[in-house]
Amino acid sequence: MINFIAGAVIVLLLVLSVSYIYREKKKGTHCIGCPMAGNCHKTTACKHEKNQYTK
Repeated sequence: MINFIAGAVIVLLLVLSVSYIYREKKKGTHCIGCPMAGNCHKTTACKHEKNQYTK
């Protein structure tokens, strides 16, 4: 019984994370999880990543 509950929780987390990524990509977010995701351009690297490497 405990294995079934643990498996159900893992599957639920997987489904929720995939649906979150799908919704964010549908909105047009290019870098999910990046604090500047709304300001990034699809053809260039994320501004947050550029600033991280130039310091």
